[in-house]
This record gives sequence, C-alpha cells and structure tokens, in this order.
Amino acid sequence: MTTRELQVESFSLGPLQTNAYLLTVPGENRGIVIDPGMNPQPLLKRVANLEIEAILLTHAHFDHIGGVDELRKLKGCPVYLHDAEAEWLTNPKRNGSLNWPELGGPITTEPAEYALEEGMKLELLGLPFQVLHTPGHSPGSVSFLHGNKLFGGDVLFKLSVGRTDLAGGSENELLNSIHSKLFRLPDDTIVYSGHGPKTSIGYEKENNPYV
Repeated sequence: MTTRELQVESFSLGPLQTNAYLLTVPGENRGIVIDPGMNPQPLLKRVANLEIEAILLTHAHFDHIGGVDELRKLKGCPVYLHDAEAEWLTNPKRNGSLNWPELGGPITTEPAEYALEEGMKLELLGLPFQVLHTPGHSPGSVSFLHGNKLFGGDVLFKLSVGRTDLAGGSENELLNSIHSKLFRLPDDTIVYSGHGPKTSIGYEKENNPYV
C-alpha cells in the first residue's frame, strides 16, 4: 500500500509577502489552500486545473484573506474560520484593511461556511487535520496540524513571534499558545508560518529569543 504524502507549495503574496499554502497529494487533481492573501494571481494560476476542496484561514487579518473572494468564486469552495473572527471577513475595520489604505483599500468577503474550534478534526484530501486554537496574535488564530506539518499563521515565526499590538491581540495569550500547545509538539514538527521561511518546533525552542 502506498503512503499518501502531503505536498506543500508556498506563494508569497501581496505587499506584506504573506505566505499562502497549497496542499496537494501527488497524482491527485485536488488541493486545499491556506490563507490566500492579497494579489493572489500566482496562486490562482497554479490552481486553475485543480479542484479546491476548502480554504482554511489561520486568522482573518486583511493580508491573509485578500484572495478569498476570487478563489472561492473561481472554485466554489467553502471557507473555514474560527468563530471569534466570524465578522472580520465582512468588516474591513475589523480585518484591518481600513487601517492601511495605502496597501490596497478595504477588503470584504462573504462569511465563512464553517466555524473552527479547538480540537476539531477535519478530513480534507482524505487526510486528517487537527485544529489548535492558538490566540494571541488575534483572538481567532488557529493552527492546522497534519502529521509533522504545522500551518501556524502569525503565531510563531523563525526566530520571532506574531505581533500582539493589533485589535484583540495579547502577548500573554500568544506566549501561552506557543508554550502550552505548539511547544508540546515533537521537535521535528515543521512550522509553516504566515510570513518568512519555514522552521521547526525544536529549532524555535532552542533559538527563538522571544519565547
């Protein structure tokens, strides 16, 4: 029996170079997208001939949701988001796009079809994903875990952590999310962050000056 291995492709999108991730299984004509950001044309071109099962959002800041509308309309796929940020998709003040008009103006999209919560198990592409609620950068921040791959949004970066000075942010919550959830994962867990290069749990435990 052959093992179905998850393949990860990353796209650095928009003025803040937000990482969007396309997850596929080699040989299969379907995928899921995590955080389709602003100016999503490279991502849309890549998925032109793929069925997209779902859009997973680690959180709903504007730079992570800028491509949601185009991708959802193109592929007819549902969006998953934590309920704590349910209205951020429809409210440009909440998602922050009104605060930086020079980056592209207000961003709005239809509400998410599915609400995420701590401990939820998703089956996508025929593979299991676990939802970890990891607030601090924002109240509804979540991380998606499949095997030794963690898609953590703006919680933990290589040698850094997510900012906590935006609406709903909390440094105490962020550090608690990192220590009580992420740092309990095996050291070889690969962290695919919302910005910048990937890293690992073990490397950040040893070297990250913020935690």
